[in-house]
Amino acid sequence: MKNKLPNTHDFSFMRVPLDCRYSLFTMVMVRIGIMTALGQFMLGAMLGHAMPFYDALLATFLGSMLLEFVSLGLGIAGAREGFSTSQLARWCGFGLYGSSMVSILIVLSLIGWFGVQNAILANGLNYALNNKLGFVTSALLSGLGLTALMTFGFRALGWIAIVTVPLFMLVVGWIVCELLAGYHLIELMTTLPTGQPMTLGMAATAVGGGYIVTSVTTADIGRYCQNSRHVFWMITLSIIVGEFVVNSIAILIAHALNTSDVVTIMTQTAGWIGLLAVILSALKINDSNLYSSSLALLSAVEGISGRRLSYVGLTLALGTAGTLLTVAGILEQFTGFLILLGVIFPPVAGVMLCDYWLLKTHRVELDESLRQQQLPDPKILPAVGWNGVIACLAGILTGLMIKMGIPSLNSLLVSITVYALLNGYPFKKAVK
Repeated sequence: MKNKLPNTHDFSFMRVPLDCRYSLFTMVMVRIGIMTALGQFMLGAMLGHAMPFYDALLATFLGSMLLEFVSLGLGIAGAREGFSTSQLARWCGFGLYGSSMVSILIVLSLIGWFGVQNAILANGLNYALNNKLGFVTSALLSGLGLTALMTFGFRALGWIAIVTVPLFMLVVGWIVCELLAGYHLIELMTTLPTGQPMTLGMAATAVGGGYIVTSVTTADIGRYCQNSRHVFWMITLSIIVGEFVVNSIAILIAHALNTSDVVTIMTQTAGWIGLLAVILSALKINDSNLYSSSLALLSAVEGISGRRLSYVGLTLALGTAGTLLTVAGILEQFTGFLILLGVIFPPVAGVMLCDYWLLKTHRVELDESLRQQQLPDPKILPAVGWNGVIACLAGILTGLMIKMGIPSLNSLLVSITVYALLNGYPFKKAVK
């Protein structure tokens, strides 16, 4: 497959042509790179400090199944249509301006994640240099440096992942072996946590919230897959490595060290090797955060005003905004940030999944334009898909107000149900 990107918008306003799709190996490496950042160790350590080992694994399993369901549904749709998530939202329940609201939500959350990951890098860099630069200067240098790399678009995602993922796993593996030397595995698995306890539902929601935005934006990556089978393996392998392997290791480290702050310990006890792990982690995940947020904002601006901004210019602006969030201290709000994302974004996914796979509202127009490798005529779209907006609000309120079960799953199921009913399903037949 050719890997040429013939326009400066990185296919923001058109389908990704079949001859510009990437190999399964590249796509798997990109996705694993996203799922194995040090932020995932923070999540696993948070669970390990709050829950027994097997309860934490159960929360990981439940949250991961939610991520798998959402990622597969939207990733396969993205590969089939060649659409980004923001473009898909236009034709799957939200309409022209409604999808712009979804895009803005995506931008805000991903820039928040950029700030979190950049804070980890800035802390590591500042520590390695004996606090000579200070946190603020370190954050500015690391954030703006990462931003510059992502002006190359998806090409940067591909080569960064291929280079950094194997190195990151080797470096982290060495650090983990050093930290756990002298501990017995069975002892660590049976150690009771000493942190503030978390319910299973909240823990599963935090796991889902950790990567729910990545799941919702799977189409941004999935549109470069050659077929649905590649999407399946890309998502499944990345969840196995990112959620189960990394989380299990982080839970054990939290039990061994009796703290949730394992990332600081991992990076500061390993010297320059620890700093290398932080740099590799930030490269892998923040390139994706910046890439998807740029695509989302490009689509939002084009949907509202009809203007097509420069991908490069917008990427630079968003990277600067994420860097400023680092300086403002977003890392201190990590747990609450995860739980909030775990309630807000499942309803967005629920509406899109219901519309694309169950109701098939615009399937005729999508199929016809796909045969011509064009975009459907946006004039047939409603300005705002109010049924989708109402279903999202119902799902979000359910997730925030009802604490029984798993809030993220509750919000997803309610949004799907409300959206289907508002559109007359099952009384009104879906398009075949």
